[in-house]
Amino acid sequence: MTDLAEAHGTRARRALDLLRTEGPAAARIVVTVAAAWQVALWLGARQPPVFAAIVPLVALRGDPMTALGTAVQRALGVVAGVLIGIAVLNVLSPSTATLALVVALGLGVGMFLRAGGGLNTQVAVSSLLVFASTSPDAYAFERVWETAAGAVVTILLAPLLWPPDPHRILASLADDSRRRLVRALTATAAALGSGPAAARDNLAQVDADVEAVHAHAARAREAERAMRFNPLRRRHRDTVRLRARLVATADRLTPHLTALAREVAELSGREDLAPDLARARVRLPELAALTVRAVEHTLSGEDPRPAAAAARAYLADYARTDDRPLAVTLRRPLHQLLDDLDGLDGPAAPSAR
Repeated sequence: MTDLAEAHGTRARRALDLLRTEGPAAARIVVTVAAAWQVALWLGARQPPVFAAIVPLVALRGDPMTALGTAVQRALGVVAGVLIGIAVLNVLSPSTATLALVVALGLGVGMFLRAGGGLNTQVAVSSLLVFASTSPDAYAFERVWETAAGAVVTILLAPLLWPPDPHRILASLADDSRRRLVRALTATAAALGSGPAAARDNLAQVDADVEAVHAHAARAREAERAMRFNPLRRRHRDTVRLRARLVATADRLTPHLTALAREVAELSGREDLAPDLARARVRLPELAALTVRAVEHTLSGEDPRPAAAAARAYLADYARTDDRPLAVTLRRPLHQLLDDLDGLDGPAAPSAR
């Protein structure tokens, strides 16, 4: 009975978490769809203005910048697609060959008619849907103006209805990126003395952490762009910019973590390198710890230069005392990571922490 109650409690918590995370986006879509429908009716729609309501369903995908880009892309695609469909049908009768031609022309135009996204498939979709109407001219007019009305309503309402909070989102992304980089460096240094299986497991974990940081960087760029269309969060604009910069810095450092983890996975367990590996196990963890300190300072918005200088001093001493190929190979990713830290424009402001 207790297990059943716990299971129900877990499901309830998951449902509440899902409602908290997805609820605002769903509510924004519902309100914007209703507003677009009503505006189209006020403007004189003679049929149910489905095309106006479709725009927010397609466009509202989480942040105002995405909504704006998708609405513009959809409106442009609809106009171009309808024009292509009408032009082709005025010359050719409906057939399989005509259908293929219309879709090909739509995709071709969609390659160039972009609005901040990839291939604009809306062009081909709209040109294809012209075939479904017995009166293509009337279909075209209604679809174009209703879609334009829906796009305008979406662009105006999206930044105002439960807008995402880039300030909070980026704080979480920056903190998680920092933790993942620190874990990857520390665990890789420890894996050098843990055997081949542990080193391979560590490489898999580092790869997962690197992919997560890549995803964080993409979300950070979206959040930073969203601030330009988020009038309710303008006071956080500078902090958002700094935090986005921290996540981008973390992403820039990830190739060195992957390179180090890969080298450790390939070298661990090599009996012919046992003496060199034993020496590296003594020096590499300390070098990694000093490098971690520099990374932590950087990704916390502090001045990394003192910590980076200490890591470089240890690195130089390590190079003087061990110039064997294995040691050089293991030091290289950390050397390059420190070079990247030195190449940054400067420490971020402490307020970005």
